[in-house]
Amino acid sequence: MSTGVVSNSEQNGWLATATHYMQLIRFSHTIFALPFALLATAWCYAVPLIADPTVPASGEVYLKFHFKSLFGIVLCMVTARSFAMTMNRLLDERWDGENPRTANRHLPAKILSRSNVVGFSIACAVAFGASCCLFLPNVLPIIFSLPVLVFLAGYSLAKRFTVLVHFWLGVALMLAPICAWVALRGESVQENPWDLAPAVGLGLIVLLWVSGFDIIYSCQDEAYDRNAGLFSIPARLGIRNALRVAALCHGAMCLVAILLTFLIPALSLGWLFRATLSVIGVLLVFEHRVISDEDLSKMQLAFFQLNSIISVLFLVVGTVDSFWR
Repeated sequence: MSTGVVSNSEQNGWLATATHYMQLIRFSHTIFALPFALLATAWCYAVPLIADPTVPASGEVYLKFHFKSLFGIVLCMVTARSFAMTMNRLLDERWDGENPRTANRHLPAKILSRSNVVGFSIACAVAFGASCCLFLPNVLPIIFSLPVLVFLAGYSLAKRFTVLVHFWLGVALMLAPICAWVALRGESVQENPWDLAPAVGLGLIVLLWVSGFDIIYSCQDEAYDRNAGLFSIPARLGIRNALRVAALCHGAMCLVAILLTFLIPALSLGWLFRATLSVIGVLLVFEHRVISDEDLSKMQLAFFQLNSIISVLFLVVGTVDSFWR
């Protein structure tokens, strides 16, 4: 007869399994995309909607805040990203096992079974679709949920046929702020497609930023990718030239961010945001200074730590400045 008491070994087993899944999907790397989805969410409430002609002297009309919508954005982000990461691990299992740098990942090392990871991936996809229902009566998130998942899964295949794989990843993360905007302001977007402009501008920043640091990160696998017949910019151009392409991406990112403050005045981004962009620019320069074709030893600093700071700066300052009118 069961006593309902959970033993320490069972608790440790559950904790260990949960930890393995968090490591599988690199949950800590959510810091790269989630802040931009949250920033787009904040901007949804900061940018006025189309004025309501039925309300006398209403002036500017703004979206009403609901905690359910914020919860929906976070849930969609976490489940979509978890799906994308598990698909990446499933589709890349063979190459992960052959590559010395990734041979100890959960699937090739048999820490997690393939069937369990497949089940986890399906669960994430279903949870993402269910999360999209939180935005009803806006049906656009539900309509676009399947195409979004297909595109996210496609990133894992891109390395087999195009050196633009890094930009595929950039577009995948670019979808975060755009999808958040559509989920919250779908009716306004349908009435006036230009309403999407702030999210597209923010998405372009994400695209260029992510593509640049993914090029830097993939420099670690330059030799393996070339020998295995996989496509990447470092494998095609060499590490030195790949780092130059990454620098161009990050330079273009800063340019787009500056232009955003002038081209979309509804965001009310002023001196605070522009000053922060100069700080971000310094961080990016430092990121490129600590990595070279002769020394990739500081990849953790360049890839995770500096980029985490950049994403948080965008979220905090972009939110504060947009409401500080």
